[in-house]
Amino acid sequence: MTKDQVKALDSRAKVIIAACEMIDEDPSSTLSVRAVASRAGVSMGSLRHHFPTQRALRDAVLATIYDVVAANDQIIHDTSVPARDRLVQCLRQIFAPGVGDEARRAWIKVFDAFIVPDPTPDIRRSYLAMEAEGRRRVEHWLTVLANEGALREGDTTAQARFLSTVCNGLSIERALPVEDSILHAETETLYAAVDSVVKRSG
Repeated sequence: MTKDQVKALDSRAKVIIAACEMIDEDPSSTLSVRAVASRAGVSMGSLRHHFPTQRALRDAVLATIYDVVAANDQIIHDTSVPARDRLVQCLRQIFAPGVGDEARRAWIKVFDAFIVPDPTPDIRRSYLAMEAEGRRRVEHWLTVLANEGALREGDTTAQARFLSTVCNGLSIERALPVEDSILHAETETLYAAVDSVVKRSG
């Protein structure tokens, strides 16, 4: 965006853009209201007008990231592709952005933000908000498949939790000093997990 385009944005949009940039730079960011306001170039009062609580700000930012920036929702709706393949493609979107050193750095930030410190109410709220938003995306994908009749009987919330747990494990594995064939093994694991919730075709 050019400086003129940024100036033309309303204060709410400036806050969302600034916070999304901060999350992109540091996925473990707790989105300090003061830091977001400073980066957005808006007053604390203006930010609080749109987002009365830090939770409201984080929820709006995560919804934007999943709905606009990160999620390609066309994948799950493309019925020309088998349901299991679509779900695997969607699940790959929620992984750490890379493997090896890149994935390791991302997980170090997460550990430093949410595991190393004592679990204060603020830390717990921040983590639970991220976890809930991630699971909401998986539930959405599962609901699309359920409406097509492609999903096995079961509680979609429990199925989403299971798939999210598998993805968390795989993304941590990407950060570990594993074999070069990690992506092949990762694909096999993803398909095994997806096959536990998606009906076999034919």
